[in-house]
Amino acid sequence: MKKRQARVTRQRAALAGLTAVALLAAGCSAGGGSTTASGASTDLAGVTITVALPADSPPAADLAAFTQQTGIKVNWATSDWDSLQTKISAAATANTYFADVTNVDWSRVGQLGKLGWFQPLEKYLDANSLKADMPQLGSFTLNGHIVGVPYDSSYMVTTVNTDLFAKAGITTMPTTLDEYTNDLKQIKAKGVVEYPLNIPFAAAEGLSTYWYETTGAFGGTVLDASGKPQFTDPSSPGYKAAQWMVDAIKGGLVPPGNINVNDSQGEQTLMAQGMAASTLSDYSGLINSLYNVKDSSKVTDKIQYLPTPGVTGPAGNLSNPDGMGIPKQAKNPAAAAKFIEWFNSASTQEDFSGLNGQDKVWGSSFIPSRISVVEKLAQAGSLADGTHLAAMLKTASPVFPQGAPTWYPTFSNAVYTNLHAAATGSMSVADAISAIAEVANQQARNG
Repeated sequence: MKKRQARVTRQRAALAGLTAVALLAAGCSAGGGSTTASGASTDLAGVTITVALPADSPPAADLAAFTQQTGIKVNWATSDWDSLQTKISAAATANTYFADVTNVDWSRVGQLGKLGWFQPLEKYLDANSLKADMPQLGSFTLNGHIVGVPYDSSYMVTTVNTDLFAKAGITTMPTTLDEYTNDLKQIKAKGVVEYPLNIPFAAAEGLSTYWYETTGAFGGTVLDASGKPQFTDPSSPGYKAAQWMVDAIKGGLVPPGNINVNDSQGEQTLMAQGMAASTLSDYSGLINSLYNVKDSSKVTDKIQYLPTPGVTGPAGNLSNPDGMGIPKQAKNPAAAAKFIEWFNSASTQEDFSGLNGQDKVWGSSFIPSRISVVEKLAQAGSLADGTHLAAMLKTASPVFPQGAPTWYPTFSNAVYTNLHAAATGSMSVADAISAIAEVANQQARNG
């Protein structure tokens, strides 16, 4: 569920929150001295840390304010997501320094945590103070240890073009999958648009993401706590989700050309151009960052977020945020922790999100992961359909409740490769599911 190309292209410099954090407890002072959660005194003045994230640097004035407050200087290193994962792995394997703060993706938590490549952040912060306002923290916790802190609140949502639905005579939005499917068929039958549903069937991570959310819509999960597949029975939610997706393209609800379209391409060329009426598994924040941007969209003020339709009513939304953590080889972990405190504090998050002036805004698209800040944005009218987003963030849940397995990249590759093949017709849904399950079972056995 990486959506990396979309995030990096639009500089998804997302902001997360640490709830009133006790990250380096109450002894902090403007002079740079502080006390860690473990009680150790740390002099941070004059320390320089390297921060490596798949996003552009915050405004220089913001980093200067951080330095003035703490005495810590920041060397910011921007890298694309894929290259950054390679650098993180290479440095950890060689036991060499790479950065003091760097990316921790939700899908890599199992791998990073098991290998011990990142420092447990509970050494530096009070986890209990974060949970109420940061529901996605669970995606970064493994065996009681916090591997990273989410700095965006990306989660899957359904988007609908209410104008196209209305043209087909649909004025009440669907709450169940049956209603949703029938509405799409009605839009097609009435000639409003030829292919009303956007599913990115290219063999890429976005296809895996779509299947996870659709599986959740059918009322299930993909893997159990041991990593065993939960989707092999034809009556299982995962199997039904795969069948529904493949039937959609074969039945003419999805454009045939989508077989080679990834998630960001579908957003930009179909939803944003009014060529599709809905995406079942879309990304939070896209109304602000794409669909309501006149230079790149023909559907301004026509797209609405919709709680993902489920079997009997709205289903939950799955989280796929990025986080930040402290590599085991960090030279200045205390200063790194102080940076994480500042970067994700409520006040900084509000600055970055534009609540305190446009000169402090960071990035072009993000949804804060602190519920309280999302609610402030919604109240200020700064976040399109913000009330819906805040409500969905409160209930957003991890794809893997027990944490992503260490072998997630291998599993995801099997998912998108085989579902793509089923959509092209080169294999059946049954064979695709069997192939995905075989990979999961093998990886689970190997640990």
